[in-house]
Amino acid sequence: MPIAAAANENMANLSNVLVYSAMAVYTLAFLAHIAEWVFGSRSAVARTAAAITTEAKAATAAAGQGAQGGGGTAVLDRPKVVTRAVAGGRDVPDGPGAAGTSEKGDVFGRIAVSLTVLAFLLHAGGVLTRALSVERAPWGNMYEFSTTFGMVVVAVYLGLLVARKNVRWLGLPLVTTILLDLGLAVSVLYTDSDQLVPALHSYWLWIHVSCAIISGASLWVGAAATLFYLFRNGYEERLEQGYVGTDGLNRLLAELPADGRKAARFKAKLAKGTDSFVMRLPSAATLDKFAYRINATVFPLWTFTIIAGAIWAEAAWGRYWGWDPKEVWSFITWVAYATYLHARATAGWKGRKAAYIALFAFATYIFNYYGVNIFVTGKHSYAGV
Repeated sequence: MPIAAAANENMANLSNVLVYSAMAVYTLAFLAHIAEWVFGSRSAVARTAAAITTEAKAATAAAGQGAQGGGGTAVLDRPKVVTRAVAGGRDVPDGPGAAGTSEKGDVFGRIAVSLTVLAFLLHAGGVLTRALSVERAPWGNMYEFSTTFGMVVVAVYLGLLVARKNVRWLGLPLVTTILLDLGLAVSVLYTDSDQLVPALHSYWLWIHVSCAIISGASLWVGAAATLFYLFRNGYEERLEQGYVGTDGLNRLLAELPADGRKAARFKAKLAKGTDSFVMRLPSAATLDKFAYRINATVFPLWTFTIIAGAIWAEAAWGRYWGWDPKEVWSFITWVAYATYLHARATAGWKGRKAAYIALFAFATYIFNYYGVNIFVTGKHSYAGV
């Protein structure tokens, strides 16, 4: 086995500078995205919502007149089935995007994307120089995993933009998450650049952990889309009933009993502060389909991650499976996403129910990383924080 090289302090320090520089530029991108949303044309979006409401009411009225106008044989109409949160269940167009129809908002959005690209390059440079400082894969501990994970999340987002996918609405939550991720990494999880224990000196480190990082980064995108889907779906349900806008929400609150249905009243009050943003997102059907495609595409890679980990465990510890906490929670995550994919194909479990399963599945991934690594002792704890 080759002797591990000593850490190159100059490269390690350069890596730290690049990571901090990336955080500074991500902060500027965050502010630009805030401006993009603020300058978004709320008046234009409100007119769009009003037009959709008018069209829905007109279609309902026309259907009623057609049923009354028919003579002769009496026809029993099939009872109307209201399907909640099913992709394609509503004929609602996508929102206009974060900037709405505001030219100034669009300019800030483009600036935000440009800053995100610059921050990504600095971020990637920080990860690369960290690897060069010890001549190994840059994900041997929680600090390195976190910085690489954040870089790959941004890479997935930028890749979707290059593929001309409508995902600029994801920019603000993306840079917010990356800033939290890097902030936690440099303040709590930081570990000096150093060599790893002998068990990690294997080519499986490149294969197994890189697949885990790519899977997690992609699953984050799916989870973010799922969360926004839940907000957008609730908005569209109220849109059908006319409970949108300040007047509509005030009417909804007035109709709810003051001493009961606290959850419904809380949702209505929350909608007052979020509807102006939620109405600019893609439709619930679009978000649901997007999240499903991401999760379904990444699921085989996560499956391979677990298999690769088992093969590496056999080579390092002499057994494929030992009920180590990391192994157990990786399998729990796999089962949760398998349940989600099955639910999406099962009648009665699509929409909100499946979305909750998807969010639970991603929560197990996050706990597997932070919770198991920090609070649970196992064979994967040798790298420390």
